[in-house]
Amino acid sequence: MPATYVSGLVWFRRDLRADDHAALHHALRQCQQVHCAFIFDRDILAPLPRDDARVAFIQATLVELDGALRALAGHPDAGLIVRDGHAGEELPALAESLGVDAVFTHHDDEPQALERDAQVRTALASARRAFHACKDHTVFERDELLTQSGTPYSVFTPYKNAWLRKIDAFYLGAYPVRRHAQALAPRPEWTRRPVPSLQEIGFTSPPAAQQRLPTGSSGARRLLDDFLGRIDRYDSARDFPAMKGPSYLSTHLRFGTVSVRLLARTAHALAQAGSPGAATWLSELIWRDFYFQILYHHPHVAQRSFKPAYDAIAWESGPQANTWFEAWCTGRTGYPLVDAAMAQLNQTGYMHNRLRMVAASFLVKDLGIDWRRGERYFAHKLLDYDLAANNGGWQWASSSGCDAQPYFRIFNPVGQSRKFDPQGRFIRRYLPELAGLSDAALHAPWLAAPLELQAAGVVLGSTYPAPIVDHDRARQRTLERYAVVKTSGPPVSM
Repeated sequence: MPATYVSGLVWFRRDLRADDHAALHHALRQCQQVHCAFIFDRDILAPLPRDDARVAFIQATLVELDGALRALAGHPDAGLIVRDGHAGEELPALAESLGVDAVFTHHDDEPQALERDAQVRTALASARRAFHACKDHTVFERDELLTQSGTPYSVFTPYKNAWLRKIDAFYLGAYPVRRHAQALAPRPEWTRRPVPSLQEIGFTSPPAAQQRLPTGSSGARRLLDDFLGRIDRYDSARDFPAMKGPSYLSTHLRFGTVSVRLLARTAHALAQAGSPGAATWLSELIWRDFYFQILYHHPHVAQRSFKPAYDAIAWESGPQANTWFEAWCTGRTGYPLVDAAMAQLNQTGYMHNRLRMVAASFLVKDLGIDWRRGERYFAHKLLDYDLAANNGGWQWASSSGCDAQPYFRIFNPVGQSRKFDPQGRFIRRYLPELAGLSDAALHAPWLAAPLELQAAGVVLGSTYPAPIVDHDRARQRTLERYAVVKTSGPPVSM
């Protein structure tokens, strides 16, 4: 195919890899020379803590990406141009300085990103430069899957069935880069600087516990290789936080160090071959697509409930609610599984998926606190934070979202603990002050015999908090609180 442009610029964002990369593939095919850039966007970085582990993950990944691009080009002057500033201004300015004809990037359907991209598109158009954005972060996006009436899906199972009907080799195919890499251009001399260090962009190293996740495409590959050795058991192991069940690839998916097409292609092939674990994992990838198209078609979910009726719920507020929220954030609710989950999040930047549901349900349906407060806390802490998935999960837990669990289905934190951490291995890992209790007593220490508490060195209200609420009473208050929604159904405890 003959080149359409003399020169182009690939704007890396949530796609920090050099293989199976849609925007890079299109740019290399359409341009005689291609530059590559990443911008540390001050609009995103400004509110983050200075030791944010996500920034450290990105910085280390960019170092690897820079090397990968130079290796592909076959000359040391190629590589990644890294800028630091407001992306809406920096990107058009860089395009001007480089004299490129077009900018290539991927779709980002978060509301703020759409505004930024519209600003960039307008600035480029005023300078007669093209702006090309393509799908890369999901398998299906936007309007690619619609109901027979031409409307977006709002229930997962029909969406999943449509996804599986439509999927084929075309949608799962890779976008090759290496065969077109000769178009990678040497960087102008004024851009030939190493990827800036954390200190140079105003950040510091994160806590050691948040540096354990391997970075870059090489890290994603190691995690995937490890997971493929146990993927057949994923369906049975994924709910038990003390087991090595998940893939641990969520942060890599978030920053695009691994192609979602590769993961879906691998899972689909194994599922077709009869692996129940791969079929379950593929469903999780489909859930991810589902939440992205919900955000695109219903951007109001970023601030309000998908179901408007749920915005009428009167959440707890005032000093008592603030005290409870602080106890939840710091893992001091008196419910061991909830507290261990929050400890895992606060220490590592990760929380097991089953525990995300348990912790969210406890905040919303035991403490009666607005789901948006929990959503914001997770956004602040999670290494794999993604607006679409985080919002979808919180609205699911609060019953306010699309295809959410009914409001009368309420997780019992003690029941969940006994079912999914029966030997208390996860709880003991993150709450060592309870390690001396028996398996039977560990899940609800306030029910333990005084002599057992004494022998284990547990003093309720001192070494470990007493429960801040009674679950059964809180459950009743939740049913009353949600009565405003006027949805009938029998109360169910889980």
